[in-house]
Amino acid sequence: MTKVFIDGQAGTTGLEISQRLADRADIEVVAIEESARKDAGARTEMFERCDVAILCLPDDAAREAVALANGRCRILDASTAHRVAPDWSYGLPELAPEQREAIANAECVSNPGCYPQGFILMVRPLIEAGLIPADLGLTVQAVSGYSGGGKSLIQTRRGFDEKTSQTRNVEAYALGLKHKHVPEMAHYSKTSFYPLFTPSVGHFYQGLLVQVPLFSRTLAPGTTPESVQQLLAQRYANEQFVDVAELGADPHLEGGYLNPTACNGTNRLQIMVFGHGEQMLLAARYDNLGKGASGAAVQNLNLMTGVDEATGLTS
Repeated sequence: MTKVFIDGQAGTTGLEISQRLADRADIEVVAIEESARKDAGARTEMFERCDVAILCLPDDAAREAVALANGRCRILDASTAHRVAPDWSYGLPELAPEQREAIANAECVSNPGCYPQGFILMVRPLIEAGLIPADLGLTVQAVSGYSGGGKSLIQTRRGFDEKTSQTRNVEAYALGLKHKHVPEMAHYSKTSFYPLFTPSVGHFYQGLLVQVPLFSRTLAPGTTPESVQQLLAQRYANEQFVDVAELGADPHLEGGYLNPTACNGTNRLQIMVFGHGEQMLLAARYDNLGKGASGAAVQNLNLMTGVDEATGLTS
């Protein structure tokens, strides 16, 4: 029986993780009293009692929690605080052949961000294969359900139409071009420069779509949509949670539209390649609360505790 403490269990990610662990016979979730959630002594006791602490906290609070834990337990941090830290293992099992072993043996694992996962898994294999130059400036366009913004955004969005008689549509944000996921995107994709990342929030609760447009003339000679799709399909052929669609992804379109919510409720990440001789588009679709956050945390927890990676997850 592995004892797990979720520090920040009342937040959106914490609640989602709790639900995924609720029926696990191999996991005991140790809970702190509501009145003691910010009490350093009570939290230290939780760190001493558990085998793994999952941090579902803002960045500064996550750093404080790591200092408070001080080696008393293993850490899985869902914040942005440690994602590019050299002494932490990055919790994206599909990143590289050695990544699962690194996660399994690590004392400290940083859970990946929702947006970066799709970008990294699409771009890194192409850079490693030399199809995309590492110094090519890349743009990333993405839209997520509003649950990705946590409790405050959820409260703002829910009931908005009824209260105001207006419709809240897709809205771009992070327009200062300094989104906190960008360093992570660049570091693990092996790009030489930060990508230009333009995220949007949609008027739907959960679901995620990440898109990377490319011009054929900027890629290695002979690179085609067909060759890109084949390379990605080969790279992820044995991955149970990553699926590469056939070129054009016709079975995944609904009347020609790509719905960002189609993977909701699963830990599945779908990669699609569209294009023609001059241009192509890479697209990744997944659940921002599943593979994008809480599902990814459970996948990492499974590796850390030595059980089947898919335990408690829906593919």
